[in-house]
Amino acid sequence: MILVTTAGKVGSEAVRLLAQRQVPVRVLVRDPEKAKALADAGAEIAVGDLDVPASIDEAMSGVTAVVLVSQAVPAQELNVVASAVSAGVEHVVKATSKASADSPIARRRGQTEIEAGLAASGLAHTLLRSNAYMQNVLVLAPAIAKTSGFGSSAGKGRTGMVDARDVGAVAAEIAASPVPHAGKTYWLTGPELISNYDVAAVLSKLLGRTITYRELSFDEDKNTMIRAGVPELIAQMNAQAFFLTAGGDAEWVSEDVESLLGRPARSFEQFATDHVTAFS
Repeated sequence: MILVTTAGKVGSEAVRLLAQRQVPVRVLVRDPEKAKALADAGAEIAVGDLDVPASIDEAMSGVTAVVLVSQAVPAQELNVVASAVSAGVEHVVKATSKASADSPIARRRGQTEIEAGLAASGLAHTLLRSNAYMQNVLVLAPAIAKTSGFGSSAGKGRTGMVDARDVGAVAAEIAASPVPHAGKTYWLTGPELISNYDVAAVLSKLLGRTITYRELSFDEDKNTMIRAGVPELIAQMNAQAFFLTAGGDAEWVSEDVESLLGRPARSFEQFATDHVTAFS
């Protein structure tokens, strides 16, 4: 049995693909109604909370591998690690990012703390370091649909954006056959470096109208997100990440997705085509 710790964009894809392969898979969720599609696909649903160790322990029963993916809150993920140790889990696939103990971005510091705890646990594990998710662009979709434009403090910075579905597919592949991947770290990206100007060009082509991108300052970007309803702490971290992107922080690509899946990583144009109605 494989346990996936959340049903977000990466976790839900990993669950779907494992169920499709008829690999026993269980997903931990707070609200089973929101996981109905995964249950219909053949997944087992465990109701619990990453802040409640007893619920994690219950979900961990009979589990041999864990796909550890969440919002990178150290206490929550370390609860999962402790439960996995107690249950005798054989392998943990940890979804993470370009983590750093001295990063100005809190979630990257959190990832470092989680990774250290995982290493200290003695569990066999694999790290999946993803570049920015293409799905993050969907947050801008309402503004793009309404105004035919969007802004960011990422400037002209380029990113090896990756489709979260590809990250989920890699997680599923490794969790199903983990032994060759123990102790390894994979860097997951799309096939190319793209800037927000490139994003605008792709959307313009697909939508048949001009989509414009404007460069924002750090404060402009943060305040725009807050006005859109993003919690202030999250808006701060997002703006910090975009500001670092402007300086080249996300300008890296690898072929790990293709090597692990035996097919090319999805391009941004493929992703945007799949989600074109959101931008329309």
